[in-house]
Amino acid sequence: MYLKRLSRTFIISGALIIWAIKFVIRPLQLLPEASFFLGIAPNLLGSFLIAFGAYWLFSGRNYFIARFFRIQSAYDLRVVCIIGFGMLIINEYLQLVPYFGRTFDYHDIIFSSIGLTASYFSFFKLHQRVMQQVA
Repeated sequence: MYLKRLSRTFIISGALIIWAIKFVIRPLQLLPEASFFLGIAPNLLGSFLIAFGAYWLFSGRNYFIARFFRIQSAYDLRVVCIIGFGMLIINEYLQLVPYFGRTFDYHDIIFSSIGLTASYFSFFKLHQRVMQQVA
């Protein structure tokens, strides 16, 4: 229960930070000297939250999607992170289509992979620690 509550807190806080960056700080140019970091921060933070979001949304549930994304072992966490990385790559390459009006950036892919790797290792360590306390 502790890990689920912590995951919920991470997701809600992370979403609020990402929204603040995307809709307040960047448009109003409140921190012009940090424009590169503010450009990659939503990707870095969003990909860091993938493992925590999967655990919060799918642990303890039995409906269709939760059967595939339930995190009970390191293998399950790896599968969620690999699928999340695939979706991040597809999302970034779809930005090459001019219809969407978005810009493609390799930095987004690099920092998304860094965030996802950090998410995997931090959630794995946290999950191990919680499982050791339960046992």
